[in-house]
Amino acid sequence: MGRSWRCPSSSSCPPAGAMEIQVPEEPVVALFGHDATLLCSFSPEANFSLAELSLIWQLTDTKRLVHGFSGGQDRLQDQGRGYANRTSLFYDQLALGNVSLLLRRVQIDDEGSFTCFVRVRDYDSAAVTLQVAAPYSKPSVHLEPSKDLKPGDVAMVTCHASRGYPEASVLWQDSRGTNLTDNVTTSQVANEEGLFEVRSVLTVLVEPGVTYSCLVLNAVLRQHGHASVTITGQPLAFPAVALWVTVALAVCVVALLGVLAFVCHQKIRESCREDEERTGKSRETRMDGGGGTCWGTLGE
Repeated sequence: MGRSWRCPSSSSCPPAGAMEIQVPEEPVVALFGHDATLLCSFSPEANFSLAELSLIWQLTDTKRLVHGFSGGQDRLQDQGRGYANRTSLFYDQLALGNVSLLLRRVQIDDEGSFTCFVRVRDYDSAAVTLQVAAPYSKPSVHLEPSKDLKPGDVAMVTCHASRGYPEASVLWQDSRGTNLTDNVTTSQVANEEGLFEVRSVLTVLVEPGVTYSCLVLNAVLRQHGHASVTITGQPLAFPAVALWVTVALAVCVVALLGVLAFVCHQKIRESCREDEERTGKSRETRMDGGGGTCWGTLGE
């Protein structure tokens, strides 16, 4: 097959006839690094011969040739860069109308729309969408700082997962079921292969006993990874300065209470003496229970 038949880009093609090819309506999901089959088929007539079949697989947007077949053999002279030794047909099924394309070692750049053109006596074409996906690694979380924490301190909980595609959704919640996703900063960076590394940082005030959970979702694969960290178990230190301040305050309070007790004691003694002088009663009478209790109470 040469350049003479390029119906997608030429107005010289005859009108499509009775031929009708079938392709999947939903995108074909392929795992990164694995092989993918782009389905395309037609119903051949009873006297169909492979010598009559002309087939082109090409990128829908750029019209770059992915795989060509005519005259009973592959035509790959104009095959686009990046597809060499990566494409093939199901040759034993061509006579049955199976013109699907096998694409090996799928890469992120392969994602997109592929058009299948088939001509026997009539021709038809249809597009197949390839969606590439890669599962994310199991998420990991860590707390920073991880020691010398006390209640009320500000800490950062970081969730990390890598080598996934497409971009992930990251959800956060605590052990009370509160959605914390609005309080995070998330970055997703693609490596040289196009796979993403996701890093999400949640800022929290330290509360002992609270668990923070991170959920990384790959919507295409319906994959989710989960990781969590609990503040309990982290060393919650009471600063030395605060300890000395607390001790000093306690000593001051005790001393103040002692002073107040002494002053009250003296006031009561003076009040009792004044009562004694006014009544003119003797000390002995008072100690015999003759009407007062001040001295007995004060231990005079």
